Amino acid sequence: MIDLRSDTVTQPTDAMRKAMASAEVGDDVWEDDFATKRLEAMSAERLGKESGLFTPSGTMSNLLATLTWCKRGDEMIVGSESHIFWNEVGGASALGGVMVRTVPNDASGRMRPQDVENAVRTKNIHYPVTTLVGLENTHNRCNGAVLTVQETREIADVAHRHGIPVHLDGARILNASVKLGVPAAQLAGPADSVCFCFSKGLSAPIGSVLCGSKDFIERARKWRKMLGGGMRQVGVIAAAGIVALETMVDRLAEDHANAHALAVGLAGIPGIKLDPEQVQTNIIIFEWSGDVHEFMRRLEAHGVKSSYNAGQRVRMVTHRHITPADVDTALGAVRDVSRELMAAKR
Repeated sequence: MIDLRSDTVTQPTDAMRKAMASAEVGDDVWEDDFATKRLEAMSAERLGKESGLFTPSGTMSNLLATLTWCKRGDEMIVGSESHIFWNEVGGASALGGVMVRTVPNDASGRMRPQDVENAVRTKNIHYPVTTLVGLENTHNRCNGAVLTVQETREIADVAHRHGIPVHLDGARILNASVKLGVPAAQLAGPADSVCFCFSKGLSAPIGSVLCGSKDFIERARKWRKMLGGGMRQVGVIAAAGIVALETMVDRLAEDHANAHALAVGLAGIPGIKLDPEQVQTNIIIFEWSGDVHEFMRRLEAHGVKSSYNAGQRVRMVTHRHITPADVDTALGAVRDVSRELMAAKR
């Protein structure tokens, strides 16, 4: 089975498993788990921030950022296609009492600075206070699109002019770094906090790190404890993240190349609507002209798994277990399914 549902299906490498087995650990709630402290320091340095906090998931990292920056009754601004808005179960509102206000994302995951400016609440007894602006790089629902330093800075300048911090959901920011050839610290520079994941293209089994100032991370650490994220000998997991940072970043370029080849092939198949130029990293989202669920069922019967992205949209994600040969096989399966379904229409 060729599994293109997500890069979260990646398995840890042999080096990760060995590191996990031999990790030097303590009790992270007491802040004396050696491997976790090392990973947090490495991550903060990589993202150009003072301090880091290990969490079980990117969703928790984003929620911690929201809870740390916002109070109940406040409002945060995010893109209309953002992961925080679509895929995090409304945690900001349900657990933080924070309203989420959206402004449009374009096809490349960008928000217009003027739209953000217009969404910032003025002082008024009737309004919630805008206390956070959220960005995403790469953009999950926009074909893995990247934000440049300048595009991030333009939004941050608007927010900072109003005294509002910026949180960057950088779950796949290292993909953006590899794609642009720009250090992740520069991409995250305009943001006040940023998180990134180890359990996607980097192939570690679990984990995310939230990065920011020392004061921000200390406040976030207490929120993490409240949410049940205070872990003990978590260094057995953090050790895999260390290996991921040391060995798995540069190879993300292979995933990008495979995604581009897959996108070019898909674009030429009848019934599929896709602009390959919109595929910048390892995420491909295309539209199928007919019954999308039947398309996906038949595709899995042909040995290829994909994921549903709402409407007529199908999502495929390349990762280290996907080879160029797998890309060719997957394209053959899609062509077969397309022919089957097109013939059934006639």
